[in-house]
Amino acid sequence: MRIWSIHPEQLDVRGLVACWRETLLAQKVLQGLTKGYTRHPQLVRFRATDDPVQAIATYLHAVADEADARAYSFNRALLVAAPDPDLRIEVTDGQVDHEWQHLLAKLALRDPQRHDMLRAASPRVHPLFEVVPGPVADWEVR
Repeated sequence: MRIWSIHPEQLDVRGLVACWRETLLAQKVLQGLTKGYTRHPQLVRFRATDDPVQAIATYLHAVADEADARAYSFNRALLVAAPDPDLRIEVTDGQVDHEWQHLLAKLALRDPQRHDMLRAASPRVHPLFEVVPGPVADWEVR
């Protein structure tokens, strides 16, 4: 499961679809509707919020917004809450850089054209996240 801190607009098609599917699974986990993935490290930052289900739904809405911008059809009826435009979760610049390098490595293999377009760019973060100084997150599997 990869719930990117990177803005969905920077993901390739496969990355965006995978992010959508995997975060929908995370939503079920946070709702207590599945027995699998309950200890997944990527969920730590959502569980640390006052309302983890609201936080994951807010995350998913931004992914769906990017799908809409690309004329893809992601089913928003699967989202269990409206987005909270004021909600922010901190992410460290070290974590963002780690994910950016991970994304670029994936793109080099599966979408070289997108890789070439993004490698000179700076990472943008998902609108749910606010960047703060710090290292790669403790929950990150390295």
